[in-house]
Amino acid sequence: MTDRAPALKLNNNREMPIIGLGTFMAASEVIEPMVDAALEAGYRFIDTGYWHCNEEAIGSALNKWLRSGRITREELFIATKMPSTANRAELVEESLKKSLEALQLSYIDMYILHFPFGYEYLDLQQRLCVVDNTTDIVSIWKAMEQQVEAGRTLSIGLASFNARQLKRIVKAARIPPAVLMIELNVYLQQKELVGFCKALDVAVCAYAPLGSPDLPLLMKMMGFDSESIPALNALSDPVVLSIAEKHSKTASQVLLRHIVQRGIAAVPKSMHPSRIKENFQVFDFELDDDDMDRLYVLDKGRRARMYNTSIFPE
Repeated sequence: MTDRAPALKLNNNREMPIIGLGTFMAASEVIEPMVDAALEAGYRFIDTGYWHCNEEAIGSALNKWLRSGRITREELFIATKMPSTANRAELVEESLKKSLEALQLSYIDMYILHFPFGYEYLDLQQRLCVVDNTTDIVSIWKAMEQQVEAGRTLSIGLASFNARQLKRIVKAARIPPAVLMIELNVYLQQKELVGFCKALDVAVCAYAPLGSPDLPLLMKMMGFDSESIPALNALSDPVVLSIAEKHSKTASQVLLRHIVQRGIAAVPKSMHPSRIKENFQVFDFELDDDDMDRLYVLDKGRRARMYNTSIFPE
């Protein structure tokens, strides 16, 4: 087993590993080998969510490791997210308890408010989404603070919030958000929002850090309109490949190294054990200033956003 990943110090003095395992849309039947490969490689951060539909499978895989004595609960950093159909203050505690039961844990390390809006009704198969215009993110946040005080979660954070929404939470909070999870990769570097978070002492964690090149096909297969999702693949970008060759590394390792050198955490997803291991091997080399500058130039801004209105029309 390799060494563990370096950690980011959070604003509540807890630590979050800078590389974690993403599990978005990973079917339950592939979760156990994914978690096994990740923990064997040295990962200690597992990211999931109610809508990932795999909390129970992750809980079973973790429980196997914990019962075997190969790992302790204190070594793990488990994050999950609240369903937006429960984006109401009175449903926060119930939602977290359901996730804890599914994960077979007495507490989690990070509970995340998944979106700054809630749904009155959601049917993914029929693509029916009705936004709840009464969503009150401040009252939801106050209910999440109560979960910290009750010991059900050690930290609380946000996902997919913009700067204005983040500022609203920080201004009203007794317990400030420890993390903001956002779509971030070499084509969508989010420099302004990252700078804003750092000024507020909120850590940033990148989802889709490799750019999700398969997302358009996946969305098309699910029946979504995928025409406006950019057809981009940073893994085959000539600049990325040139830097990878220079360091005898893979494109994915260069992309992840670029993020962690910015002081940002990342949760790459792969269902292949060899790639899961590869994505963790980014701590034995360093990009020089020229490498970083060449990668910074690849930023395409909002034009590179993959998780856009094709998926969230509201």
